[in-house]
Amino acid sequence: MSTQNTAPAEAPTETRIAQHRRYLMCRPEHFTVSYTINPWMEPANPTDTARAVAQWQTLYDTYLSLGHEVELIDPIEGLPDMVYTANGGFVIDNVAYGARFRFAERAAEGPAFMRWFAENGFDVAEPVEVNEGEGDFLLVGDTILAGSGFRSTDHSHREVGDVFGKDVVSLKLVDPRFYHLDTALSVLDPVEGPGGVERANIAYLPGAFDAAGQAILAERYPDAIRVDDADGAVFGLNSASDGYNVLISPRAKGFEAQLRERGYNPVLIDLSELLLGGGGIKCCTLELRR
Repeated sequence: MSTQNTAPAEAPTETRIAQHRRYLMCRPEHFTVSYTINPWMEPANPTDTARAVAQWQTLYDTYLSLGHEVELIDPIEGLPDMVYTANGGFVIDNVAYGARFRFAERAAEGPAFMRWFAENGFDVAEPVEVNEGEGDFLLVGDTILAGSGFRSTDHSHREVGDVFGKDVVSLKLVDPRFYHLDTALSVLDPVEGPGGVERANIAYLPGAFDAAGQAILAERYPDAIRVDDADGAVFGLNSASDGYNVLISPRAKGFEAQLRERGYNPVLIDLSELLLGGGGIKCCTLELRR
């Protein structure tokens, strides 16, 4: 059943402001699909590492062209999923809460990211609970939305709240295609309050959440963009926004139109090769909040 908004579009009531952002990325020099830990990964299907690097480079260059800063972590041979840097931690106010991956295939990434954080001036909070960083933790204003159901545990929600001293809202994912929160929900406004919007908004795919999660999101974000199943299925919500420019999949046509109606500027970036590993734009982008 379609969930896309059908009400007539209203003129945007708020001026969108592009906020300067800082991101961490990892060049996919060793990208391949050699194992299966999500429904998108099919080792029998060929992957093209050179094409993955070229698509990634377009994303990297686009961030720079928009005036953002991008720092890089060196790729490690044998860790093909390091390109999905969003899973490597969660950073607020120069504190980096490290990742502890559910699957053995990615376990070594956690210490690698924590070393990078420590070497680059972040205060590192080592995790006890299984969590996959910004894949399942998204900051909306002063609230942390936290996903569980497939990767990060409910116990990690308590831990991330203790680390940052912020309100945490737990949301359960129920569709295995959307195994991380950032595949089913996008933060459209990275800055809330002075210099940003009065209230940060989101976009999300209702069917990716259980009934309780849908009710929480509807109550907390009544003005959210509810994205159609077809746009969710092409990883349209695995996007990155600076408050004005929203980088999305070129196949998410309905979401593109919805963003324009709200005064955002969709920027279309094709990461189809990296989607073979179950990741998109946001997966390749970890926000570094100094």
